[in-house]
Amino acid sequence: MLHSDKPLCIALVAGEASGDTLGAGLIKALKQRFSNARFIGIGGPRMQAEGMQTQVPMERLSVMGLVEVLGRLRELLRVRRELVAFLKAQQPDVFIGIDAPDFTLNVELQLRKAGIPTVHYVSPSVWAWREKRVLGIRESTDLVLTLFPFEEEVYRRHGVGVRCVGHTLADQIPLEPNRQAAREALALPQDKRIVALLPGSRNGELRKLGRLFLDTAAWCLERQPELLFIMPCASPERRQQMDAIVLDSGLQLPLTLFDGQAHEVLAASDAVLIASGTATLEAMLFKRPMVVAYRMAGLTFRILKRLVKVGHVSLPNLLAGREVAPEFLQDAATPPAMGAALLERLLPTPEREATQQVFVELHRLLRRDADQASADAVAELMQAKGRLE
Repeated sequence: MLHSDKPLCIALVAGEASGDTLGAGLIKALKQRFSNARFIGIGGPRMQAEGMQTQVPMERLSVMGLVEVLGRLRELLRVRRELVAFLKAQQPDVFIGIDAPDFTLNVELQLRKAGIPTVHYVSPSVWAWREKRVLGIRESTDLVLTLFPFEEEVYRRHGVGVRCVGHTLADQIPLEPNRQAAREALALPQDKRIVALLPGSRNGELRKLGRLFLDTAAWCLERQPELLFIMPCASPERRQQMDAIVLDSGLQLPLTLFDGQAHEVLAASDAVLIASGTATLEAMLFKRPMVVAYRMAGLTFRILKRLVKVGHVSLPNLLAGREVAPEFLQDAATPPAMGAALLERLLPTPEREATQQVFVELHRLLRRDADQASADAVAELMQAKGRLE
């Protein structure tokens, strides 16, 4: 394990909550090695809690989809331009872009041309579409840190430095989550069947999926009136937004909203209705049967449908290589379809047991001490580039 007392400047950029989690774990591990390091860039509350100084609120970067980005393009380009200028002036010893490839890869390219070592943490889905994008990544970054083992081969094939580090959440979440303890912590009854609703952590996701998830809950409740529903809200802004959606719906649901506490909500649930994204990985790690849904701008969906080469969109299905969680995308995401699949996942069937076992095996596969492994890789790159004494 490399250590140094030299004052170091380490720059990171994360664009959403999942990246904030990865970044916080990486900063914590790097601080153990480099006690004099300071951390700058863009990050969320978890990274800031580890001592990072963020230039702008992380949520400014949180936008999904091809068409959706256009409405924010001018602002995003300005933020990126100002960030690159700031980092060139600061001359950090390494730059780490965490996910958000459409934003961070260009930053990496410009900084690498300026002689700053660069790392990209979380592989873009090049194996699903646009594999030639790897050539641009090779030009932009010295090292790619992947979460999943199957991603390494694509980069090796194109001569890109790569290392699989696993996922920090796989290290943090126990192999056997304690449902009873989670319900006690959330003051939920032990004898009820509880469904978790996770329509997303972004403004746009809640606008597209919030009411849809409530309508699906209402459909299920008509058939199983004893059900309870719980939902974590990623921030005070998302809590306020969801409160308004619930009020506007006029639905009288046995629904409890929580501020944060997504892991406790997942652990307490019997099944999950969830937006496609990193949260599906968390649900998988908590071994919860899930139904996955997503809606996006129609043009974005049509473009992606033509480009994507894989048959699934959710991480559990991609990792398993088959459908272990039903997916309902765009017009297929209707309350009756999703509700029927959700109620089916509440039944104690052999298929449910088999899915649980698949989730356990995938969890073990991703347990690689990700924070330490990624910090090791970053430290070795800095040493190779002459940034450590």
